[in-house]
Amino acid sequence: MFKGFSHSVKGASHEASGLVCQDSSAHFVCENYAVAVVADGHGSKKHFRSNMGSQFAVEATLDTVANFYKDVENFEKTFPLNHKFVIKRMEKQIIANWNTKVAAHLKSTPVTAAERSKFSSDEFDQIPPESYYGTTLIAVVAGRGFTFGMQIGDGSLVAVFDDGVALNPMEYDESAPANITASLCNASAASYFNAFYVDKKKLIAAYASTDGLYTSFGSEYDFIDYHTIITSQLAVSSEFEGAVIKNIVKRSHFGTQDDVSLSCVYDTELIAASVDLLNEKVAQNKQKAAERKAKMLQRN
Repeated sequence: MFKGFSHSVKGASHEASGLVCQDSSAHFVCENYAVAVVADGHGSKKHFRSNMGSQFAVEATLDTVANFYKDVENFEKTFPLNHKFVIKRMEKQIIANWNTKVAAHLKSTPVTAAERSKFSSDEFDQIPPESYYGTTLIAVVAGRGFTFGMQIGDGSLVAVFDDGVALNPMEYDESAPANITASLCNASAASYFNAFYVDKKKLIAAYASTDGLYTSFGSEYDFIDYHTIITSQLAVSSEFEGAVIKNIVKRSHFGTQDDVSLSCVYDTELIAASVDLLNEKVAQNKQKAAERKAKMLQRN
């Protein structure tokens, strides 16, 4: 049985400048699958509606996964046989659903004079309407017998499988050119997605987060270890979800002081059965962290 939680927090820099939170997050759990999803609106000048864009990205993802799961038996039977092709179809459907939501919002809420005032006429005319809503997207889906996910743009996805090791399972191919931000608003967004699929390991927990969380840590090691700690605590305390949310509120004031979103789904039965293993991994990670610190002190 899966459970989940999700939360988005406005970063300290946005609080200081009066900007709205550009992040969105959500999770969904049902009998057949669970989804954790986050999106980070770009927030720069031409992406002046990216807070809505990130919300639409989250909604489009949940809608798309639900649509593919309409015939549960058929999906679970055929998906493992051709998962790369099906995930690509999902990504394209997410883009299409997102564009539909963007077009509907633009029609019902035309660009205001205040929004246009930040641009010259020539500048504004050169911005594709979908760019107003530019956003990243990260999603992970836990099914019965497999786990998969997709990502466009920055942010992180961390999974803890039944060996107790926290890792990023995403297969990155660096498809976006160096001078282009991978975004749902790109004309060729479908080619900028990265994805993963795992079917030989049972998922204990999976986490999707925007880049504001990663930048609040001193190293990638600390960031990955953080997810092992969360997973170990979820196993023993039903109240720990609230503690995690309080922690990311604090972390929104560290690092780049950016907005922070974290979404998680976890298997309650498997996590309860893995308490000793998870505690062992936490202890091992602490030892490795101490060893890394000692080596750094020796170099200095």
